[in-house]
Amino acid sequence: QVQLVESGGGLVQAGGSLRLSCAASGRFFSSYTMGWFRQAPGKEREFVAARSWTGDRTNYADSVKGRFTISRDNVKKTAYLYLQMNSLKVEDTAVYYCAARGSNYPSTATDEYEDWGQGTQVIVSS
Repeated sequence: QVQLVESGGGLVQAGGSLRLSCAASGRFFSSYTMGWFRQAPGKEREFVAARSWTGDRTNYADSVKGRFTISRDNVKKTAYLYLQMNSLKVEDTAVYYCAARGSNYPSTATDEYEDWGQGTQVIVSS
């Protein structure tokens, strides 16, 4: 099992930027994929971006392509997943979740991810 802790959410004006971080620890394999999802009030959780651990495969939702970038880093025994969000829009407002799955394919399907963080709130004001 992988433990995931998100941070970096907050309040930002439309057009601004935020960088979300996800600290991952626990039982990890090189074949893991990690991703970001979001859930706005009254809506279902939706895919944002995912990256295979090897970095050779990434997926982005059409709504964030060209604005968001997913990346990762390792610091000591902790793996970090990032989501750089630029040109933020009001419709990007949501709780953002980090997720992991035991496969090297960056699936866009919510139910294919086994481990989830608690989420971090992003609010974009007009």
